[in-house]
Amino acid sequence: MSGRLGEFERIGRFLRPLADGTPGALGLGDDGAALDPPPGQRLVITTDAMVESVHYLPGERPDRLARKLLRVNLSDLAAMGARPWAYTLTTALNEGADEAWLAAFAEGLSDDQAAFEIALIGGDSVSTSGPVVLSVCAMGAVAPDRLLRRNGARPGDTIWVSGWLGDAALGLRLEKGEVAHPPQEATDHAYLCERFHLPSPRLALGAALGGLATAAMDVSDGLIGDLGHICRQSSVGAEIDLGAIPLSPAARTLIAGNPALQRIAWAGGDDYELLFTAAPEHAGRVAGAAGDAGVPATPIGRVTAGEGISAVGGSGEMQALAGWSHF
Repeated sequence: MSGRLGEFERIGRFLRPLADGTPGALGLGDDGAALDPPPGQRLVITTDAMVESVHYLPGERPDRLARKLLRVNLSDLAAMGARPWAYTLTTALNEGADEAWLAAFAEGLSDDQAAFEIALIGGDSVSTSGPVVLSVCAMGAVAPDRLLRRNGARPGDTIWVSGWLGDAALGLRLEKGEVAHPPQEATDHAYLCERFHLPSPRLALGAALGGLATAAMDVSDGLIGDLGHICRQSSVGAEIDLGAIPLSPAARTLIAGNPALQRIAWAGGDDYELLFTAAPEHAGRVAGAAGDAGVPATPIGRVTAGEGISAVGGSGEMQALAGWSHF
C-alpha cells in the first residue's frame, strides 16, 4: 500500500481545519456548501486559476503560492466593490506535492484567511501527471447600489489607477534573471520580487469606490489590455498620458538603468492594482477614498467618445501599445 495520503485524508488533515467555524461549509463533509447571502447584499463570484510554469515559477514556496492564489481572486472582488466572504479551492497536484508541501500550502491559506476575513467552504482535490493546477472560486458581498462594473465609463471621466504599475513584471524578470539589478539596490530587488509573489488586493479602496467610480476592474494583464476591456464594455475610447503612470521608486531605479524596460509600466501584468473611472468633479472624493484606504490613486488620462486607446508619451508623440494576452 502506498504511503501517500489519499484524497479524503488530505482534505481532513490539511483543508478541513480551514473551514472550522464556518457553518455553511458543513465541515467539508457534504457534496457542497449551504450559504445564506447577507441580507440586502448581492453575491459576487469570481474564479481564477494558476498553472505551474505559466502563472508561477517551478519551485515556488507553497505557502507564498497559496497566498497569491487567494489574493488574485480577492483582487477581482475588490474591483467589483465587494467584501470577501467565502471561497472554494480546487487542486490538481502531482507527485511533487508531498505532505510537507501540503502543510505549507495550507499554512499560507490560513494566514491570508485570517488577514482578509474569508473562509474555505469546499472544493475538489485531484491528481495529475502534468504541472500543478490550482483554482479558487471566491465569493464576496456588496450592496446592489455599490456594485462596480466595467460598463459605466462615460466620455469626460477621469481614468485612475491605484498604487504603482510595472513592479510585478519587473520582479518576474529579476527572478528569471532576464534583467540585472545593481548589487547596491538589493532592497529594491527584494521589493520588486515580493510585488510579483504577493500582490495586495485593494479591497478597502474598492469598497470605498462604490457609488463613486463609474467603471472599474483590476490590472492583471497590463494597463493597456485591461483598459481596453473597460472601453469595449462601456462603448468608449480612452486617452492616457504615459508620463503620468505611477512608478515605485524601485521601478524607477531599475528603468533608469535600462530605458527599454519603460514599456513594462503599461504592458506588464500581475500588478493587481485597481483601474477605474470617475467624473472629474469627484477627484477630491476619489483622493480622499484612496487616502482612507492607505493607497495612492493617480489620474492617468480621460475617457473619450468613440473607440480605441490613444497614448501620449513624454515628448508628446502618440504610441502604439499592446497588453498581455493569454492566447
